[in-house]
Amino acid sequence: MHETKNYEHLLGLVGFSDTLLKNHFTLYGGYVTNVNKLAEKSETMEMGSVEYAELKRRFGWEWNGMFLHEQYFENLSKQSVPLSVDGELYKKITERFGSFEKFEKDFRATGAMRGIGWVILAYQKEEGRLFTVWVNEHDVEHLAGTTPLLVMDVFEHAYITDYGIKRADYIESFWRAIDWKKVEERFLK
Repeated sequence: MHETKNYEHLLGLVGFSDTLLKNHFTLYGGYVTNVNKLAEKSETMEMGSVEYAELKRRFGWEWNGMFLHEQYFENLSKQSVPLSVDGELYKKITERFGSFEKFEKDFRATGAMRGIGWVILAYQKEEGRLFTVWVNEHDVEHLAGTTPLLVMDVFEHAYITDYGIKRADYIESFWRAIDWKKVEERFLK
């Protein structure tokens, strides 16, 4: 059984109303509930049946929705923690993108694209490469073999309550709330 994590410590986060956050926590809780239900149900189903196949497909959607929300909430903080210019992640970002500012511009531009989904700074350890990727749906477009380092939710539920259709304003608030220490911890693992 996967446990729903408590992110209420984020209430009061500048740029995110408590209503928005509570709604977002509830949505995340639904993913956890469905992961548990589907895992339990799959144990009793006839393997190879059409129902079993569809349940397995749905499990990926629910699991990734749960996981990405956890990554998203965990890389936010009321006290934004800047990325250390002496740290390994900063060095890797500047090596890959030319400068931290170019990376930030790339990440923000990816988040501002039309559509719904996720923006992820992903790390591919074997080649030591960083990628800024757009994930349209939870269960498609992930780069296999990469680890999500920084995750930004750009589904409407993440911002529309507070910002309407002004996604750029949401991205600004998100950027100010990043806990880079947590992001770097993911990189160093």
